[in-house]
Amino acid sequence: MSELEMKRNAEGAANGRGGHGDEQGDTAIQIRSMGPAELSRLGEIDRTERITSIYVQHGVDLEEQPHNFDVPPWLPTGDGFHSIPHQIGFCEEHIARGALLFGAFDGERLVGMGLMTPQVRPGIAQLAHLHVSDRYRGRGVGRRLVEKMAEAAREMGDLEMVVSSSPSANTVRFYMGCGFAPMAEPLAELFEKEPEDVHLSKRLD
Repeated sequence: MSELEMKRNAEGAANGRGGHGDEQGDTAIQIRSMGPAELSRLGEIDRTERITSIYVQHGVDLEEQPHNFDVPPWLPTGDGFHSIPHQIGFCEEHIARGALLFGAFDGERLVGMGLMTPQVRPGIAQLAHLHVSDRYRGRGVGRRLVEKMAEAAREMGDLEMVVSSSPSANTVRFYMGCGFAPMAEPLAELFEKEPEDVHLSKRLD
């Protein structure tokens, strides 16, 4: 994928075609900090998604490939990757290392959640977790969560934020629409855990 193509895709994501956010935003949705005791509410988020293409990363270049996968709902029990207990455990590990948790609420209902871990390396924060319910995508919810996490990371002294993104084309385009760009050299510890993800970074200064 050329730099121009990536820019156009990023602009598309910013305008609501990326699956997680848009340019206008939904002012009815409230963003606030969440405590660890609220992690069990993750199950309120409808994570389902139809994936028709993915990106394969080659340094700063991205190659789009056709793909056919339906992201399933969260499993209420078990310890597999798609289970709520597994995801809660993942978030708890990050919170133990100082991560901050934020939620997007439509009234009392949780419709999006983001987790930011500061200082995973000096000056570098990690966007460790971000999910927005299916029918709330394209309404600026994801973008507002990213902005909130970026603001918190800056306040804690970080100059850059990295994310290991699902290779789903919609998700990658969303992040690029939020100002992220492919990393020439991903953080080794993140690449080791998720080598098939697309590793992106965003300057915070």
